[in-house]
Amino acid sequence: MNILQKLKTSDRGSILIYSIVIIFIFSLVMLSALSYAQVQLKTVRGTINKELAFEIAEAGVNYYQWRLAHYPTDYQDGTGVAGPYVHDYIDDETSQVTGRFSLVITPPLPGSTVVTIKSTGYSLDNTNIKRTITTRFGIASLAKYAFLTNADTWIGNTESVSGEFHSNGGVRFDGTGNAPIYSSKSTYTCPSYSGSGCPATKPGIWGSAPVATQNFWQFPVSNVDFTTMTADLNTIRNSAQTSGIYLAPSSAQGYSLVFQSNGTVNIYRVNSLASGQPSAWNVSGAAVNTSTNYNARTQLDGDTGTAGTQSFSIPSNGLIFVEDKSVWVEGMLNGRVIVAASRFTTNIANQSSIYIPNNICYTQCGGSRDSTSSLGLIAEKDIVVPYTSPSDLEIDAALIAQKGSIQHYTYAQYCNSSPRAVKNSITIFGAIISYGIWTWSWTDCAGTGIISGYTNTLSIYDGNLLYAPPPSFPLTSSGYQQISWTSD
Repeated sequence: MNILQKLKTSDRGSILIYSIVIIFIFSLVMLSALSYAQVQLKTVRGTINKELAFEIAEAGVNYYQWRLAHYPTDYQDGTGVAGPYVHDYIDDETSQVTGRFSLVITPPLPGSTVVTIKSTGYSLDNTNIKRTITTRFGIASLAKYAFLTNADTWIGNTESVSGEFHSNGGVRFDGTGNAPIYSSKSTYTCPSYSGSGCPATKPGIWGSAPVATQNFWQFPVSNVDFTTMTADLNTIRNSAQTSGIYLAPSSAQGYSLVFQSNGTVNIYRVNSLASGQPSAWNVSGAAVNTSTNYNARTQLDGDTGTAGTQSFSIPSNGLIFVEDKSVWVEGMLNGRVIVAASRFTTNIANQSSIYIPNNICYTQCGGSRDSTSSLGLIAEKDIVVPYTSPSDLEIDAALIAQKGSIQHYTYAQYCNSSPRAVKNSITIFGAIISYGIWTWSWTDCAGTGIISGYTNTLSIYDGNLLYAPPPSFPLTSSGYQQISWTSD
């Protein structure tokens, strides 16, 4: 073999070695690339399955939202047994089951309308990848409004409203507010009781309120229906007769309820009314010649219902129904209660009214309020603060006058007499819902001075009433609304 042949053989050997090295390096690169591609593909698949699991969980929420809209009190998915409730998820395009969602439904706590829906979804491609969505839905009570009325209204320059305000009529607003102020009127003729410049055609909302308050004005908006409350009263009566406190006609002047801070209530039959009340006029301009406060009372025994000294325990359902013409409510409330009074009659003279002769406070007056307590007062006709009420009065409650008015009568004949029964301040912590004209204060003809009632009025909205109102308190027609949404 000559030298040239040896070199050629050596070259071929070197080329083979180089080829092997290159193939080896290429294999390593390819293996790394394939491994990386597999990891990436796995990641992509995981992301897809994670996103699909989220969409399936969301479908579970949407499903139960639909169910609540059609069956508002069904918290067991139509099964009558405790969950979780598992459903197949069917893909719209393929009509194949591609995943499942599991639902845990937490019903409202007593006195609340809030339902919690926990939906966990997963894809059948990877059942280990799960996503969970937790939502809370609630039905707003009628106490979403700090103030609601069916009548034309005047908020004076010494008055302040905290919370949403709605009138189905027109509004003169000279005071201050910190939330939306609504009227169902685009224009209206303001009545003479709205002060100087009336009667005249005015916008749905007008007045001398500060610009910051005027920014909350919105009109016209839809009416709020008061007629549905009759059904609520009938439901409360039936439930009170079954498992609450039901007070039948007294054959006397009515009943007096005095709440105690230990979670009980003293109940009295009112035998006679107080004397010495001067002439009065209501918001309709009619003379009132009947005393608005009790005199002689007989305490009823909580065990026997006859004369005695034993307090009544607040019933577990919190319902007290009075089927009499008059009921007086006062005291320190510790608990969740609704007091409703109705005789279910169209005769205005015989309809039931509620009177508030003294403070009604949650556990204590003039201090921090107990957020776990809640009181609703629903009168078929009027809710009245009597002539003998304190100069400084606090009322912690959501008030409803279904067919009448929430008011303090005037004891000074309008425009024709000197001030009479002028008091200092009234504070309402809760909500005011009055079919007719609402007022705690009466001014002179010029609208410049108080001639009867409370000089200073303060309405503070209790935000707890929105989704945790007093038991059996009327709800809005809005249905379930989403309150919160979280995901893992």
